[in-house]
Amino acid sequence: MPKSAFSKHHDELEKHETMMGRDRGRLAVAMDLLTDALAMVGQHGVYCQSARRPGQPTMDISMVLEQISDAKELVQSVIEAERQ
Repeated sequence: MPKSAFSKHHDELEKHETMMGRDRGRLAVAMDLLTDALAMVGQHGVYCQSARRPGQPTMDISMVLEQISDAKELVQSVIEAERQ
């Protein structure tokens, strides 16, 4: 059975929750995971080039990059709102 996100990222969660509180700490870890995923997908896009648009990633890679970027923007807005 796969480990939960809470067990896989226990140390990071503990550190961020201590610094920022439970909710903002979890959002900060989620933001880090999204950033890492964005970097990995972006790197994959370097190797999966579009035949129609040379120098650009394939359409599916572009869509995943856009969705991850949008998710990061939404998470960031909650982190900032919680700070005020």
